[in-house]
Parts: sequence; structure tokens; C-alpha cells
Amino acid sequence: MAMRCALTSLSARLQSPAVVAGGTRRLLSDGKGRVLSEEERAKENVYIQKMERERQEKLKKKLEQEKGEAEKAKSGADGKKPEGTN
Repeated sequence: MAMRCALTSLSARLQSPAVVAGGTRRLLSDGKGRVLSEEERAKENVYIQKMERERQEKLKKKLEQEKGEAEKAKSGADGKKPEGTN
């Protein structure tokens, strides 16, 4: 009987959107005290993913630019003759 009660309690907790790993409860709110609906959470997740993707693309472009500048500087240094030699 106790096992059945524990399983029922566990399954009810797992179905709740406010339960996080470890069994702790967390209210998913917008910072203003109201609980977000499932649709609002989905929109927020999409927005966060979009912003992360844009940040990654910006970082990738910056790294490619720095790599290009480093190669350009390296090839410029290799192509020059040391001064004082003919």
C-alpha cells in the first residue's frame, strides 16, 4: 500500500510543470510574479535559442576575421626581405 501511494505521489509530481530535476519546485514566471503558460514558455525558449544562435554567429565571424588578419600579417612578414640584404 505504501509503495502504491509513493508511486502515485511521484507520478503526480513529475507531471507538474513546476517540478525540476531533483524534485525541487520552481515557479516558471516572467519576473513579475505571474506564472507563464506553456505557450509563453515555448515562445521564450524560441527567443532564447534565436539570441544564442545570433551570438554564436557573431562570435564565429569575429574569429574568422581575426584568423584572416593573423594570416595576412604572417604572409606579409614572410614576403618582406630583411633590411640590409639585396
